[in-house]
Amino acid sequence: MGMDHRIATLEALERHYAAPRPQSLVKEVGRLTAEYRAWIAASPFVVLASVGDGGLDCSPRGDDPGFVQVLDETTLLLPDWPGNNRIDTLRNIVVDPRVALLFLVPGRSESIRVVGRAIISADPALLDRCASHAKRPVTVLVITIASVYFQCARAAIRSRLWDGAESGKSLPLPSIGEILQAIAADGEFDGKAYDAELGERVNRSLY
Repeated sequence: MGMDHRIATLEALERHYAAPRPQSLVKEVGRLTAEYRAWIAASPFVVLASVGDGGLDCSPRGDDPGFVQVLDETTLLLPDWPGNNRIDTLRNIVVDPRVALLFLVPGRSESIRVVGRAIISADPALLDRCASHAKRPVTVLVITIASVYFQCARAAIRSRLWDGAESGKSLPLPSIGEILQAIAADGEFDGKAYDAELGERVNRSLY
């Protein structure tokens, strides 16, 4: 499907789109301005993209606003808290340091995009600096910024991302336990039991 109309060259692609407006180009800079710093300080949620031998990864990261710290105008610190221990993103960064980040601020339709390179650090001083709720992260990503720019509001407006945020809780979606039970090869996984204790387990292992 669609192969007859495949766009396979940059020239063909550019024929479908108008030239970018000047504002779309001037917004990209190689450092954090005071204005971009303010947005990152207000963000409690970032999506982190990476690439490595195992493929691509896109991982959500979140904590209190400002949990991604600005070390200087070209360096960010992103704490890595306990999770499922797959460490897909970290495995990628060991092989290929290129990363991209998308910062969101609840209620705001714009977002901030950062592209750079990351290293994984276990420096005790950085772990102390990024501590939260009296605990230190497992490691810290030290991200050197190559470019930073804002993403306009169109995607969030089209999706009505922040409209009726509570309404998603009532959608008839499969629970995590139901997803796992359907995948389980032996058919003996107890999805209801998993769901019953999931909230407590997650809250117990946030930090």
